[in-house]
Amino acid sequence: MDMILKKVFVGLPQKVGVKDAKNPMEREWESGIFKQPIQGPVLLTKTGLLGDGQADRENHGGPEKAVFVYPFEHYENWQKELNTTEIGPGAMGENFLLENVKEDMVAIGDTYQIGDAIVQVSQPRQPCWKPARRFKIKNLALLIQNSGRTGWYFRVLKEGNIEVGQKLTLIERPYPKWTISKCNEIMHGTSPNPEEVREFAQCELLAQNWKNTLNKRIATGETSDIRKRVIGPNE
Repeated sequence: MDMILKKVFVGLPQKVGVKDAKNPMEREWESGIFKQPIQGPVLLTKTGLLGDGQADRENHGGPEKAVFVYPFEHYENWQKELNTTEIGPGAMGENFLLENVKEDMVAIGDTYQIGDAIVQVSQPRQPCWKPARRFKIKNLALLIQNSGRTGWYFRVLKEGNIEVGQKLTLIERPYPKWTISKCNEIMHGTSPNPEEVREFAQCELLAQNWKNTLNKRIATGETSDIRKRVIGPNE
């Protein structure tokens, strides 16, 4: 089946919550996760969709994270597992909601034509604490990570207009071994193969921040403190 752009979401950062609230999950925070669906052609630039923005530019956005992609099929799983209907399309803060695709079906460097634009898979998403804060589920980021239902990012090789309903046409697949599922397994697995980690770190089209993390692990044997990322100020 064709990979289809089911919905497009954009949004600018918003502040929500109550300043100095006792419960950390109720405190004021700012995020670009609150996005709204749009219809009609929209310009996709090297740094993202026109009308979209991020609050934390250190960890979100930029050329390697121009477009956050999430599979439509995952939302049914989340609703069943978490017994909620609140987590639906757009909930993860995605820009592209894609149909007929999952993490084991796309790989680093996969290059697609969509509308007038050309995009390329750069890295998986590493979920942070913000989806958890949004839905008041403290361990949600960890659940996303451990499930492998992370989504991924596109870099933009050619700017152009895109639109809901268009299909993504595969142009090139240089690294079929490094699927998003495999990437997540190497980065977050309990005992990844050291040789495989070294090989993966040399993947030319992998985003530089992932290369840096992997090379640090190779050099020092240390892994990053994920609690800061997945729980953060939610405790």
